[in-house]
This record gives sequence, C-alpha cells and structure tokens, in this order.
Amino acid sequence: MNITEKILARASGKNEVFAGEIIEAEVDLAMSHDGTSPPTIKTFHRVADKVWDPEKIVIVFDHNIPANNIGSAEFQRITREFAREQNIKNIYNHGEGICHQVLPEKGFIQPGKVIVGADSHTCTYGAFGAFSTGMGSTDMAMVYATGKTWFMVPESIKIEVDGVLTEHATAKDIILKIIGEIGADGATYNSAEFCGETIDKMDVSGRMTICNMAVEMGAKNGIMEPNKATLKYLEKRSRLPFKIYSSDKDSYYEREFIFDINDMEPQVACPHDVDNVKPLSKVEGIHIDQAFLGSCTNGRLEDLKDAAHVLKNNKVHDDVRMIVAPASAEIYTQALNDGIIETFVQAGAIVCNPGCGPCLGAHMGVIGSGEVSIATTNRNFKGRMGDPDSEVYLANAAVVAKSAINGQISGF
Repeated sequence: MNITEKILARASGKNEVFAGEIIEAEVDLAMSHDGTSPPTIKTFHRVADKVWDPEKIVIVFDHNIPANNIGSAEFQRITREFAREQNIKNIYNHGEGICHQVLPEKGFIQPGKVIVGADSHTCTYGAFGAFSTGMGSTDMAMVYATGKTWFMVPESIKIEVDGVLTEHATAKDIILKIIGEIGADGATYNSAEFCGETIDKMDVSGRMTICNMAVEMGAKNGIMEPNKATLKYLEKRSRLPFKIYSSDKDSYYEREFIFDINDMEPQVACPHDVDNVKPLSKVEGIHIDQAFLGSCTNGRLEDLKDAAHVLKNNKVHDDVRMIVAPASAEIYTQALNDGIIETFVQAGAIVCNPGCGPCLGAHMGVIGSGEVSIATTNRNFKGRMGDPDSEVYLANAAVVAKSAINGQISGF
C-alpha cells in the first residue's frame, strides 16, 4: 500500500484497503472556520446535542477577521456561543491567523492522522505526512457529532520532482508547473503523492505550499513522506505522538509523473484558470492595479522575506496598491522583529492583520471592474478577488513584489 492507503486502513480498522473501496474512518482532528462553522452548527443541532470529542475540534476565525459586516459578525457570534456550549477550548478568534498555518504552528498536526476540515485547502497538512482533506458543512456536522466519516479510497498518482530551483523560482512555481501540466481536473479524487530529491530536500514552508494547491488539480489529498526538516518542525510543536507511514516499494499508482525543474523559470497562472500557466517571461509587461502577498499558500515567513528582499530600498508603483497579510500572528511577530514589516511600510505597502484577507474577495482589498491583481494566492477564478470583470494572476512572492514596484508583471 501507499501512504494514503496505509493511513486509511489504520483509521478504518482494516489490515489493508483498496482504491475504490468505501470505508468508514475514525477522524483524528476536525476543523472549521468563521465562514463554515455556522452552517456546520445549524446541521449539527438537528442530529446531536454534544460533539463527539471537544479536544479533537479546532475552530479558527480567519476569513473575515475582524468582522467586516453584520453578517460576518453574526457568524462569529454564533460560533463563539457554540464553542462555549460544547466546551471547545481550541478556538482561535483573536486574529491568530489562517487555519492552515495556525493548526501546524499550535501542534495539532501529526503524520499518519486523518484530518478533515470545512475548507478545501485542508489538504495542506499532507505536507506533514497526514491524510487531510476538505469537506462540506453537512459532512462536517456529522463528524462533529460522531467522530467518523466515510471515504472512497482514492486512486493514487505519483508526482516525482527532481532538480535544483533556479534563482527566484520557488515551491509555488513547482506546483503551478505541475497543475499546468496535469490540468485543473486532471487529478480529480486522486491522492497526489509528491516525492523525489527536490521534495526530500525542501523546507516545511515549500512543502506546505505544494500540498496546499493539490486541490487545484482536483486531488482528494496531497501527501508527502516527512523529511528531516518536517520532523524537526514537529519535534518542537507536536502535541501528540505519531507514527510515520511510507509507501511500499511495490505500491500501485494509477499514473506517474516526473518533473525536472533544473531550468524552470518562475511560473504565472493567468486568468481565469489555475492551470492556465505560462512562464513569467511570456506575461511580462501586463499592467496591474493590485499586488497581494499572503494567504494559506504563500503568507509564511519565507515568502515575506523573499518579497522584502526585492522591496528593500524600493517603492511600490503609484498605480499599485500592495497589500501584505502574514499567515499568522507568529509570522507577523517574527517579521516585525526581523525588520521585514518596516521594509513593507517604507516601500508603501499596506500591512494587514493575519488572515485570509483579499484572497476570497470578501475582506480587505477587493478589486473593481477591469482591475488586475497579481497575488500569491491559490485561485484566480472569475470574480475570485472581487468584480467578475477583474483579473487575477498567481505568482510567487518575489514576482509579486517586483511587479508591485514596476506597476506591471515583471521578471528579474
């Protein structure tokens, strides 16, 4: 069996499972946020009075924090009351950051676990060797009530990445390249297992970026076997013991892909599809109105450092609004201590509190009709960041910063 199959076998109490098999699995951790908790709570109250285990539920306010309208405020009020009612202590509602950054930082994520979240980018935790996937609020309500859910064991695809990144290319460019090749629906309900020398040597931030965007090619989950950097991270933070699973050498994969990234230049996903990926040199010169640095994909300290290095002693173009939202309060604090936030402010960027910010087109930095944004986020669907007549380009942090300086999509 491969990693995903071994984890699902353990969670369902079986010796082995097979692709296509329907299983009932015990959930190790469940998460919802300020946007998805209220509909989860509404359905939960129809089927149960008490959650199955308040210690295994985490709630994070990140999508509209602080509340930007009456609806958001009401959603957050309902969620706070539910947490008090159910004795859920693991609630982060004071601007601690984005759920997919906060959960690993606070030690909730371990290899070998089954983790579900009422957010599609829950697949981020596969970077730590966990089976993690997103689900809708109705399914999450049943998990909150029973601690169980059903899965069809996914077919697995193997994605090997080899080579050394060129200057200014990052893990974001790797996953954009992969999605561009495989397609936005090319891995639908597959388990995407990432491996190869590049993945083995990659830092935790880069590994999280790649697994975060596995869903953008339709994957059920993205997953990697933990490397040394990951284990070192877990040693400092993990709340619970864990078991590491590895794929057997004779594991079966529906398809296998090999990517050589030795000569790869930075990549850009162009409107209005994440798989509409082109080399940076092919899209240089396109005018931009907004540049956004942040999100659960690229709001980590490494991303902020990359952007600050480019912005140092430079100014954001007069035609551009540059917005920075660190992925967590921990990252924000470190960036303050390192002088990174000062660099952003001196360059003319707007630094916001940790959270999802403009990514979802609902809070801080909505773009208007005809406007163009370049962002480090994970989606560029029509209307994703604002008006349906706007456009979003996706790129890495350094490219976003360079483009903000020049007022147009720019290379180095």
